[in-house]
Amino acid sequence: MDDTGHDVLAGVGPRLRDLRRRRGATLDQLAAETALTASTLSRLETGKLRPTLEQLLPLARAHGVPLDDLVQAPPTGDPRIHLRPVRHRGLVFVALTRRGGGVQAFKVVYPPAAASPTTALQTHEGYEWFYVLDGRVRLVLDDTEHLLDPGEVVEFDTGTPHWIGSADDRPAETLALFSLQGEHAHLGRGAPRAGHDG
Repeated sequence: MDDTGHDVLAGVGPRLRDLRRRRGATLDQLAAETALTASTLSRLETGKLRPTLEQLLPLARAHGVPLDDLVQAPPTGDPRIHLRPVRHRGLVFVALTRRGGGVQAFKVVYPPAAASPTTALQTHEGYEWFYVLDGRVRLVLDDTEHLLDPGEVVEFDTGTPHWIGSADDRPAETLALFSLQGEHAHLGRGAPRAGHDG
């Protein structure tokens, strides 16, 4: 392996450790997500073990980052974002950002009101912001209901019991910003990220 390839692989360990710590995951939790042992993960993070493709693929999925981010592949010069819609709990999420940790942007498509998978209020740590792109959105905060039209924006503490969905017989679309806790609440750990083509 040439010096460039060795340098690329040498930088993978610290990136893996940083991604895991930003998610607040332990080695044991990550082992359960990836089917790799905690010992193997520790050796990868400290650079005592050179990563293989078979190890990097489940790690990229668990951390919700493109494989290129783990190895810091050189840029291809193509700035396009590759959007990957994901269905989860009856909703469609399209990740619009690709960095690990912090606030993430998603397009969220809610099914018509009659097809909503649940109307139960939920709470979780963090905050949420969304802008209504299309359709009519029904937002319930505690015991107060808000009907929102395209162009309206809301922001709220997600510690308040809340529910979001379409207000009528059409799908509703929002542009949403989730904190890390909100992302985990909506999509679970290892949520998808947008990626660059190329």
